Amino acid sequence: MDIEIPKSEAHGDLATTIAMNLARPLKKPPRKIAEELVSEIKKYESPFEKIDIAGAGFINFTFKKEYLYKGLNRLLKEGYEFLKQDIGKGRKIQIEFVSANPTGPLHIGHGRGAAYGNALSNILKAAGYNVQKEYYINDAGMQVRLLGQSVYVRYQQLLGNDIPFPEEGYKGSYIENISEEIIKEVSNKYLDVSFGECSEFFTDYAYKRMLADISKDLQDFGVTFDRWQSEKELYQKTEGGAEESIVQDAIDELRVMGYIYEKDGAIWFRSTDFGDDKDRVIVKKDGEYTYFASDIAYHKDKLDRGFDAIVNIWGADHHGYIPRIRAVLRAFSLPEEKFKVILIQMVTLLRHGSPVSMSKRAGEFITLREVVDEVGADTTKFIFLTRRSEASLDFDIDIAKEQSSENPVFYVQYAFARIASIFRQAEKTDHRAQGTEHRQDVEFSVLKENEETLLIKKLLQYPIIFEGAAYAFEPHRITYYLQELAKLFHSYYNKHRVISDEEALTNARLQLCRAVQIVLQEGLHMLGVSAPERM
Repeated sequence: MDIEIPKSEAHGDLATTIAMNLARPLKKPPRKIAEELVSEIKKYESPFEKIDIAGAGFINFTFKKEYLYKGLNRLLKEGYEFLKQDIGKGRKIQIEFVSANPTGPLHIGHGRGAAYGNALSNILKAAGYNVQKEYYINDAGMQVRLLGQSVYVRYQQLLGNDIPFPEEGYKGSYIENISEEIIKEVSNKYLDVSFGECSEFFTDYAYKRMLADISKDLQDFGVTFDRWQSEKELYQKTEGGAEESIVQDAIDELRVMGYIYEKDGAIWFRSTDFGDDKDRVIVKKDGEYTYFASDIAYHKDKLDRGFDAIVNIWGADHHGYIPRIRAVLRAFSLPEEKFKVILIQMVTLLRHGSPVSMSKRAGEFITLREVVDEVGADTTKFIFLTRRSEASLDFDIDIAKEQSSENPVFYVQYAFARIASIFRQAEKTDHRAQGTEHRQDVEFSVLKENEETLLIKKLLQYPIIFEGAAYAFEPHRITYYLQELAKLFHSYYNKHRVISDEEALTNARLQLCRAVQIVLQEGLHMLGVSAPERM
């Protein structure tokens, strides 16, 4: 049954379109089906005070107050367990995200992917999946070698050897920083030594240094991985060297099946047999493997590891890679329904309302580290998660630094901190210091204000929101929900006193505040954002 939470109170607390969905198979008008369903439901005792039929066949449900009070009591009794459901049943799912080339620092686009992948992992873990977070390291190929060459040339220049910089080389300040480190470590050992003679040293040193920085930036951003998969390792032969590498094994297997051919001195994968728009080169005429060759082996290896699903979180510019990876899975007769790609759209960074230009090649980009240092990891993550992945995002640094309702994460965190302040105040009144513990003797029927009813309804919606976020792989649903809950709470707080001379009402309101705090903390935890008690 398709259950929705109506946007307007006039349409009840829950709604369903099941009557319209059943109209075609039952060959009946949807309103007639809705009338029959409502008539059947009303024969039994239900938690609904009212059931209405609207329009062509929408069914709207309004809960009884007693049901809402029972639900609030259950939330308080069960705590965080009330808020999540075992959807995954222990199924193994791998989420590969960020996977930025270790040729420069992470920029804010990578940061959005990191926030999304981390939040999705948290949600799916809470939903009962066995989640593995993986980072794929592109440490083989031309881009990493170009990084090494860029550092090598800057090293030579710093030592006074005036040699030209590679036309496509990396020019950011980080190149000079790495070169200066190498000088401190090896002095002028490689002065006047050609790059060909020392390329392994400079390339390994540079990419490992960049990878260490990337790992540190992610860790400080609150994002860690269970596994870092090296592309280079996919080309290494198995122990003893008796067998081919994983990449060559995969190519050989495709060759046996007749999906590999040679043309113009290169080796091609016949991906058009499986829906791709053109065949793909996997080994160039100079004998160098393409990135696609390792992609073939890597995605086959993922499913060979026994995952029930593999999720790739890619930048939107990788859209064209999807059909070619699907072609690989079809060629190997692997279940392509286990393969899911989430594309992350661009982030436009604004300062004083104007876009900040970014160019990784020229080194003029704004790094994730710079943004986090300026506005904080919590704020950065929350703002990244305010929109669905396929929507572009404007990130205004000025708004992110505000402590006002314009700053969405401040607004939500302040609601949590405000409740903590209420509890500290309650502790000073002795017998009313019960807000932070579940109490069986609280009479919730005294919560008669409309704002209180709205708060309770919103709290009891969280499991539905969580389930939808888990099924749809959409963390932004929780972000939206938290902003709505915070808005309701701030409005309630500004209109009604929580601690008063009426003991029963005070205790009930303290428990209501505790329920709000539980849900806020759980939702923020799903997003990888902290819940501070003081702000």
